[in-house]
Amino acid sequence: MALLNEPTAPYHSAQDALRVLETVARHTTGVTDAELARRTGLGPERLTALLRMLRREGYVAQVAGGAYVTGETLRRLGSAHDREGALREKLQHMLVRLRDSVGAAVYLSRYVDGEVRITQYADGPATPAVNEWVDFRSSAHATALGKSLLTQLDHDARRDHLARHKMARLTSRTITSDRQLLSRLESQPPTMPVLDLQEYAVGTVCAAVPITAGSSVGCLALSLPVAHAHRLRQAADTLNRGAAPVLLSLAI
Repeated sequence: MALLNEPTAPYHSAQDALRVLETVARHTTGVTDAELARRTGLGPERLTALLRMLRREGYVAQVAGGAYVTGETLRRLGSAHDREGALREKLQHMLVRLRDSVGAAVYLSRYVDGEVRITQYADGPATPAVNEWVDFRSSAHATALGKSLLTQLDHDARRDHLARHKMARLTSRTITSDRQLLSRLESQPPTMPVLDLQEYAVGTVCAAVPITAGSSVGCLALSLPVAHAHRLRQAADTLNRGAAPVLLSLAI
């Protein structure tokens, strides 16, 4: 399965953060921000923002004198013992925080063995999850998260998926033409969120942003009642800005 799209902003942030973490990990007694800047080549403003994020997420910690060392989160995710459990717990914590910052239910979705899977999500009384009235595995053509995953595949992989899943009309807005959907996927800018404007369910709008780590295709998505559709773009931008820590956790 080939990936197609150019890297997105969260991808670049995660790559830069990995460079910082690798440098910190090589200095077991600690490394100063000045030394980090010299070794990573990152500018002061960029490095300061990354270090703030890495401290907040527990990937690095500061010791006496201000030097940086590896943090508890990085040690847990780097350990062979229950790494999956630690990763799932970390991702859930981040999804809850994203839910609260965007004011919407938030979903983590992956494309695994040719199928769309929602692996984790965070909702709440004020931010209800979408009612899965049609299996998400067979409705990628109608959902923001499904379309986001498909945009990250090459043309042949997209056609293969659509050949295995009939494009049913779920609402009056659902695209049911292979040609029309493929054309839309081809023209989707990788740095822009994919939208679902009542294509999957009447009364619900959604947005999704890609988070691809290596050969693993994934995305973050959110859903809102149509009464809050005016917030969709802003919420999607907030989601995109918050995607880097999620991508970083998946990449470690």
